[in-house]
Amino acid sequence: MVDADLPGTEPVSVVEAKVWLRIEHSTEDALIAGLIRTARTLCEAFTRQALIARGVRETVSACGDWQRLGVTPVRAITSVTAVDSAPADGVETEIDANGDGWVRVRAPKQVRVTYSAGLASDWNGVPEPLRQGIIRLVAHLYATRDGSGEAGPPAAVSALWRPWRRMRLG
Repeated sequence: MVDADLPGTEPVSVVEAKVWLRIEHSTEDALIAGLIRTARTLCEAFTRQALIARGVRETVSACGDWQRLGVTPVRAITSVTAVDSAPADGVETEIDANGDGWVRVRAPKQVRVTYSAGLASDWNGVPEPLRQGIIRLVAHLYATRDGSGEAGPPAAVSALWRPWRRMRLG
């Protein structure tokens, strides 16, 4: 189970999106804000990375093997505590060169790992092609909100995001 705390702002503001969409009224600001959240979530799913550093809590079960943490890139593993009252003595943690966090739990049965993960410290540090892809996806979602138009997102969006996509084998 992964539980992440996302900072309150998004990588693209409603004002930026409205400029891109050439909208001057404020009647659809809530809709546009929702589209920005959706586009950011899809960007993170596509790239398999958290865009902005956030605190994450994840429960890991004992199996004796190394298990990868669910959110990347990991910046720091801050604590490991047992879910039950047993001491968390049989636990090892590691962050590899790719930013993947790893945990090996031998005892107790489950531990709660608290860590920080994210590509950038703040939204200004998010690479511009990722932001540009988000704003283009917002425009696409806005234009096709009634179900008309292209079935999928524009190819330009995935082209902008693809260099940051993390692939996992196995």
